[in-house]
Formats: sequence, structure tokens, C-alpha cells
Amino acid sequence: MIDLKALRDDPEAFRRSQRDRGASADVVDAVLAADERRRAAVTRADQLRAESNVASKAIQSAAADERPTLIEKAKALKDEVKTAEAEQSAADDELRLVVMSMANLVEDGVPPGGEDDSVVIETVGEIPTYDFEVLDHVEIGQRLGAIDLERGAKVSGARFYFLTGVGALLEFALVNLAMERAVAAGFTPVVAPALVRPEAMEGTGFLGAHASEVYRIEADDLYLVGTSEVALAAMHGDEILDAASLPLRYAGFSSCFRREAGSYGQDTRGIIRVHWFDKVEMFSFCAPEESQAEHRRLLAWEKEFLTALELPFQVVDIAAGDLGSSASRKFDCEAWFPSQRRYRELTSTSNCTTFQSRRLGVRYRPADSDGPAHVATLNGTVCAVARTIACLLEVHQQADGSVRVPAALVPHLGGREVLEPVR
Repeated sequence: MIDLKALRDDPEAFRRSQRDRGASADVVDAVLAADERRRAAVTRADQLRAESNVASKAIQSAAADERPTLIEKAKALKDEVKTAEAEQSAADDELRLVVMSMANLVEDGVPPGGEDDSVVIETVGEIPTYDFEVLDHVEIGQRLGAIDLERGAKVSGARFYFLTGVGALLEFALVNLAMERAVAAGFTPVVAPALVRPEAMEGTGFLGAHASEVYRIEADDLYLVGTSEVALAAMHGDEILDAASLPLRYAGFSSCFRREAGSYGQDTRGIIRVHWFDKVEMFSFCAPEESQAEHRRLLAWEKEFLTALELPFQVVDIAAGDLGSSASRKFDCEAWFPSQRRYRELTSTSNCTTFQSRRLGVRYRPADSDGPAHVATLNGTVCAVARTIACLLEVHQQADGSVRVPAALVPHLGGREVLEPVR
């Protein structure tokens, strides 16, 4: 949810943000108009309540012959108060509805436009070359006995899978490495619920443009999360955090579920774009003025993890039209997939400023303020396991069908340095 005071102070900044996203700026004027109607309704209700209180007190000190008239006046004022309060409630609902439809204010410096307008800001590592025919992760995984797509589809349908043998061990190794590095960086490890209430999903901005991607359990009115960001953001809903505890950082593990509506072609082969996967996600609550610096820190930790896995990647500053409603800015790390001869997203990190905390009621008490203020929230993927396994198998494949294990992962695979084919 946007900051209404900021909108009133500088509506043109929000119009520019909407245009940069490729969205209509008319919503800004709609919010301002709804805000004005609500403020007028509040003023009218307050005035009538004050008049009603005065009229009620006047009855007590009035002469007997004056009381009937004053009583009638007081009754009429009470009726007007009820009407005004109903109008105020309707104005509140109208304002909330239009505000909830508006995306976060885009950070200065974000490239305007859509997906094709995102900007590569850094390339890390060299693209590997091979003196043999490169296989994709499906072929490699099958030879290693690591991935079983056929039985996954038999049990659960298209774009489900089994990780078996070294595939399962790779998942545990990657999760343990991700958590180990997150804890060393000061994050509290969390195993987060994969089912959440509607207010958690709505509060994080996943029931707007992303609603078609979400699985809903209708009988229980619960949603399957597409990222543990949802549960972690809502974890401190309606709480006031201790300012001394900020930044408050969590590393959440959960299974994630996405309908992936509309994806097609190469995306649907293997375990790159699937309906279910496990993920380790960083989440941070911090003071708003620290959010940009915190965002860069999350990006740095993501880069360190991919570097430890010896994966070549590029960092992309995502264009405004591809941010999603909650994000003010987002950086993706796209790793190289040899079989596709292109970079694909492996991790991302977003600064959501106070957009989510306003919806979820997460606040803190700044040292220089009389009252509580909303915190900034940020998220960043450490490891989306299935896609990372796919990338690892491809990048580190060898001519004999084996896969070299990056040094950082060896201790988490029981000292195994090479994954050997079993078929």
C-alpha cells in the first residue's frame, strides 16, 4: 500500500512511476479524489458528533419547557451522526479499494518500460566452453539417476518431478549450504508454512496481477505460497518491532507452488519452470531510510552464493513494467544455461519499501519520533533448488557424463567431488 501523505505531497512522482510501469496514471487522480471524499466524510462525522455531544449536555441544564425541543434536536443530530458515520465507512472502503489497486512507487533510476528494457549491470564469471556435445539437465539428470520426470507426471501431472538418489542429496546439500551462509551473514533460519490466510497473500501483493499464479484451497480459504516471502512478511503482522532489533533478517525454507499459467516451449521441459519446488529465501525488516543499502546487501549475498557454486551469471536491473506491484526496485541474477546458450533467472531480490508493511501493519518506533512508523520489507532468493540443480548439472557437466561438484558443495555431499552416471 502506498504512502498517502507522500502521494498528496508529490502526486507527479506517482504519475511518473505509473507511466514507467506502463500503467495508467489515472489511478493517482482516483486515489486523490477518494482520499478527499474520505477526509471530508471524516470532518463531517467529527463535526456532527461534537454538535450531538453539545446538544446532549444542553438537555441536562435546560429548563423543563425547553427540554422537549432540545431532545428532538439531539435525536435528529444522532440520526445525522449515524448517517455520517455510514458515509465515512463507505468512503473508507472506497479509498482502500482504489489504493490497493495501485502499485508501489518506483525507485529513482529504475529503467522504464517492460521486460525487454531491463538492463544488465554486471557480468560475473566466464561462460564455459566444452569440447563435447553439451547435454541439457534432463538428459544429465536421467543418466545420474537424479531426476524422474515420467513418474512425477504419473503421480502429480505435468511439470512435477521426483528428485532421486544424488538429485535428492543435491537438494539437501544446496539447502544446507544456503542456510549455512545465511546464518553466517546474521539471518535467523526459519522453516515457514506453505499455506497462508488470504490477508497474508493480499498483504504481500500476490492477489492482484499475480492472482492467476496462485493455488487456492477453497474448502479452508487458504493459499499455497509461491515463495516463503509471503509467510515471512506476515510473520510480524500487526506488531510493533523493537527499533534496536532492526534490521531483522530471516532465511526461510519452504515448498513453493506456482500455477505457471501461460509458460510454454523450452520453459516447460525439465525442472526449470515447475509447479512445485523448494526454496531458501532471505527476508529483511529494516528502517525505510536503510532499505536501499539493505537491498544491495541482499544482492551481494546472492552473488556470493552463485559464485560459491562456480556458476557464471549476470546481474539485471529489472525494468519498471516487470517489477510486480510490491517492488520499488528488483535485481535478478541470471545464470548461464549451456544447453540454451543463454542466461536464465536463478535468483532475484526486491525492495518493497513500506508497501507490504502498510498492508500488514508491521511497524517500529524510531528513536526520533513520538509514534510508530512502518518498516521497509525486502526479499531475496538464496536458492530456488530445482532451477539451481538444473543449472549446476549443465554448467559442471563433463565429457564422460559425470558432473563435477563445486568445492563449496563438496562438504555437504559427504565429500563427493564428482557425480557419476548410473545408466
